[in-house]
Amino acid sequence: MASYDVICLLDTCVDFIMTGDTVPEFGQVEKRVDDYRLELGGSGGIFACQCARLGLRTAAVGAVGRDAFGDLYIDALRQAGVSDAYIRRDASLKTGVTAHLVHGSDRAMLTYTGTIDALTPADVPDAVLGSARHLHISSYYLMRSMTPHFAEFARRAHTLGMTVSLDTNWDPDQTWDGGLRETLGHTDYFLPNENELLRISGERDVDGALRALGRTVPFVTAKMGESGALLWAEGRILDAPSHTVPVADAIGAGDSFDAGFVWAALQGWPPEACLHAACVCGSLNVRRAGGVAGQGDIREVSALLCERGVLPTKA
Repeated sequence: MASYDVICLLDTCVDFIMTGDTVPEFGQVEKRVDDYRLELGGSGGIFACQCARLGLRTAAVGAVGRDAFGDLYIDALRQAGVSDAYIRRDASLKTGVTAHLVHGSDRAMLTYTGTIDALTPADVPDAVLGSARHLHISSYYLMRSMTPHFAEFARRAHTLGMTVSLDTNWDPDQTWDGGLRETLGHTDYFLPNENELLRISGERDVDGALRALGRTVPFVTAKMGESGALLWAEGRILDAPSHTVPVADAIGAGDSFDAGFVWAALQGWPPEACLHAACVCGSLNVRRAGGVAGQGDIREVSALLCERGVLPTKA
């Protein structure tokens, strides 16, 4: 039996989140913000925390600096129930930081890469990779040291009997390549948002994009924020609505969506139920500022799925 249900590869950083109706201005112009938070960030970490809150035995692989931000990151993982057994502390690195200026549902971001790109193939031998039932890959284009190796890791995971999920996130260079097609050939669940899906597929509309990528990947999503999400599965396109909550910000909503989908898939739920679970988890995330504070636990998510009438009898 595997030691963990899920193992994820980390783009480790913390989020410094400022909120307010203001725009920065050069020339030493000082402006006020309404509030700030300092929290665990990075797509992999947010995904891992949501998985753990849903009861999955979750481990993360990555690196943090020997600094205060590294301490904060490790503490946040532990509080959520994520194992840090495969995370190394590196005194030669600074833990990555993303500064967010949030205004309503939109935000501007500045990132210091640091440990976001510190993971190397040597950190993930088969003994580590094969300790779980499922591998999740995120921040495909930010983890440049790993990008050339992701396809091989996905292939190895399949060889070890694991399932694989992938969420590329945005490509800063907007090439939408980097060996992605090969990686998708070893992916079970591809979980992009609508804009990423269109750019990766080269199609003009979402339905066409889902069908095109569905020739390679069995399950493909189009996350559409408050409009819910679509899913290509078993030759058809399914849809599910979001769950209405007051919005603090959308940081990490897509990563919590991913975790909800994987949680349901690992329980053997049908595709439509997986999509509903994903939409509920992504929606709950936005009610609190930051990537993890608003995440729902297994009781809350299960109750909402019961209300929707989509929760299997033996959940």
